[in-house]
Amino acid sequence: MTWDLFHQQVFPIRHKLYRFALRITGSVHEAEDVVQEVMEKVWKTAPAQTENVQNWEAWCMTLTRNRSLDKTRSQTLRRTSPLEVEVDRKSDTVTPAQATEGNDLIAHVKLMMQQLPEKQKLVMHLRDIEELSYDEIAAALQISLDQVKVNLHRARKAIRKKMIND
Repeated sequence: MTWDLFHQQVFPIRHKLYRFALRITGSVHEAEDVVQEVMEKVWKTAPAQTENVQNWEAWCMTLTRNRSLDKTRSQTLRRTSPLEVEVDRKSDTVTPAQATEGNDLIAHVKLMMQQLPEKQKLVMHLRDIEELSYDEIAAALQISLDQVKVNLHRARKAIRKKMIND
């Protein structure tokens, strides 16, 4: 791995990797460790192997997912805090009441997302929060494109149903 390649392809997605690891592990410290281990592994990858990588983000997301799941399984961690979702708001166009209402809605949706089955939760996070394409999600989670679409549809349908019933 060359410094230029690492700096152009891998380093810019470190925050996305962290958010994904945090979603899986539920621990800030574990997520930081996962990202550091993934970055180190990518950096130490043999040059012959890096030539085969076509989508760096998908490959790094896969590594992050696998390492996060390994850590979670080995330490039997349970999620204790939801992922902090950043919402860009323009202070001059949003009243304090609207901002509070929006924050309450986000907190409610995050709580509902925590109750989804794991695969649906991961697919919804990658699509709606990380804004990955369906192909990138399929590559990162090592599932088919149809499974991505089905899981996303079911997750959104469950959230919609819960919001209507609340």
